[in-house]
This record gives sequence, C-alpha cells and structure tokens, in this order.
Amino acid sequence: MERVPILKIGDILLVSIQIDMSDQTAVTLQEDLAERIVATGCHGVIIDITALDIVDSFVGRMLSTIASISRVLDAETVVVGMRPAVAITLVELGLSLNGIRTALNVERGMELIATTRDDDPGYDDEPEDVESGTAATSP
Repeated sequence: MERVPILKIGDILLVSIQIDMSDQTAVTLQEDLAERIVATGCHGVIIDITALDIVDSFVGRMLSTIASISRVLDAETVVVGMRPAVAITLVELGLSLNGIRTALNVERGMELIATTRDDDPGYDDEPEDVESGTAATSP
C-alpha cells in the first residue's frame, strides 16, 4: 500500500498528494496525519493537491474529514494547488469543504496560516511556565 508523505516545515505539516487516493490510502493518511499533529504539536496543515487532475466526492469528503480531525487537534488546514477544473467540479458536486481554507500555492498557504495565527489573540507561541502561569523566558 502506498503512503502519502507528510513533511514538517517549521510548525506546519505539508501533505503532498501525488497518488490516486483509494479508501485505504485515505484512512491511512488520516491516521498518520493525526499522529504527526499530536507528536509535533504543529498548528497548521497544508494539503497540496496540485498533482490531482480530478477530485470526486470521495476525495472531497476525505479533505473535509482531514480538516475536521486537524481542527479538533488544534491545527488549521489549508488546501493549495487547486486547479480551476477541480474547483468547478467541487462546486458542481455541492461539496463546500467546511473548515478548509484555500490558497494558490504552498507559499501562500504558509502565509495564510501565519497570518491567521498572528490574528488569534488566544495563540501564544511562548511556552508557559505551568507552576507560575506566566510565559517562560530563556536566559
């Protein structure tokens, strides 16, 4: 069985789908990604679908499910590299991809995640000193 690679870039996980997604590949990707989000503490997931020529309802549901899993684990999902034909197909199929933001390419996707994090008053990238409840500072 083929696996979709998951790369870590800073505090973002990059998933580049280069293969046709079977049911088992999708389930494996969802499990692998959830484990990597927890293991790395990443707050962003970028799914690159540049290589996909077509997206059917199965792939659309898979993207929505991945976004939901990521959101529960405190990571935002951005889909990048969507071709015009893929966007048209998703709209025609009535798939709204709730919880998924889109960007034209990986660079813009990373900027979108960074901007969202900067705009979130609840997000603080400094570790907190659990005993005192204050931000820990490095000497």
